[in-house]
Amino acid sequence: MAEHASRSRTDGRFPPERFKAFVDAVVAIAMTLLILPLMEAVSEAASDTLTTVEFFSEHSSQLLSFGLSFVLIATFWMGHHRQYRDVEWITTPLLWINVAWMATIVWLPVPTAMVGQMDTDLLQPVVYIGTLIATQTTTLAGGVYLLRHPELGTTTPETLRAGIIGDLAAIILFLIALALAVFVPTVGYAGTLVLLLSGVFSRLLGRITRRRG
Repeated sequence: MAEHASRSRTDGRFPPERFKAFVDAVVAIAMTLLILPLMEAVSEAASDTLTTVEFFSEHSSQLLSFGLSFVLIATFWMGHHRQYRDVEWITTPLLWINVAWMATIVWLPVPTAMVGQMDTDLLQPVVYIGTLIATQTTTLAGGVYLLRHPELGTTTPETLRAGIIGDLAAIILFLIALALAVFVPTVGYAGTLVLLLSGVFSRLLGRITRRRG
C-alpha cells in the first residue's frame, strides 16, 4: 500500500480501486434513471384509470426504449469491466478518457426518454445512436491508450488488440444502424439489431488486420 501511494505521488499514477468503484456507481445511477419516466407513466396511468393492458399498449415505445437502453448500458459496462480488469495503474489522460465515457453513459437516459415519449423525427435517431457511437468511441480510445502504455497493467497486447478490433466493429455497425434509421425511417431503431453481427464482423476485421500485418 505504501509503495502504491509513493509511486502515485512520484509519477502521477494512482491505483484503480476508487476509479473502478466510481465508474460502477455512475453506471448504476444511469441504469436507474432509465426507469424514472416509466414510473411517472404508471402514476399518470393510475390517474387516468387505465388497465394494465392499456398501460402496456399506450407505453410500448417507452418500454422498448427502456429495455434497449438498459441492455446497451449493461453491455457497455461489461466491456468496460473486461477492458480494465487487469489495469493496475490509472493516469490522468486515461482518467479523462473515462470521464468522457461516463458522460455518454449518463446522457443516454435523455435520448431514451425522447425515443419513448416524443414523436420520431430525423434528429432523434442521430441523438440516440450518436450517443452509442460516442460511448463506443471512448471505449476504443481507452483500449488504444492502454495498448500504447503496457506498463499500466498486465493485459496482453493480443487481448487489447482484439478489444480494439471489437470496438471498431461495433462503431461501424452503429453507423450502419444510424444510416438505416435516418434514410429508411420504417426500419427505425430496429437497425440496432445489426449489432448481433458484431462477433462475426469482429472476426472478419481481425482476419483483415492479420493479413495486412
